[in-house]
Amino acid sequence: MKDVIKKEQMFNHPIDAVWKAITDAKEISAWFLEADFKAEKGYQYIFNSTGENCVPIVGEVISANPYTLVYTWIVKDTPGTTTVSWKLESIEGRTKLYLEHSEISNYTGETAIAMFESFNGGWDNCINGLSTYLKEHVYAG
Repeated sequence: MKDVIKKEQMFNHPIDAVWKAITDAKEISAWFLEADFKAEKGYQYIFNSTGENCVPIVGEVISANPYTLVYTWIVKDTPGTTTVSWKLESIEGRTKLYLEHSEISNYTGETAIAMFESFNGGWDNCINGLSTYLKEHVYAG
């Protein structure tokens, strides 16, 4: 079973705009999930979803250095803890995003397979939402 999901996306936006979109609670809430989030090491965050059959995501910020954000990812009431990493790179005024969701094998058996599939599709939707948000609110790209 694959244990790591990797996504890459190029945005026609400056790195600071993308960084703010992935680290500011108000902006995260606009394009992803309602968030109580601070990009500060040790911060205990929560992402709430209002969708049917959805549960909160909770975790702790492991590191938040300019353009690299790492936090644990726990689907509430499930036995697994995984890790999400965001890294941004400025390339000629544009921003390349690298997203990695790892340690999915911390879930066991069929649950790990189901979580991998769910997370994989979810991150595609997430990046699409971020892209749309940046286009509509930063007015570039």
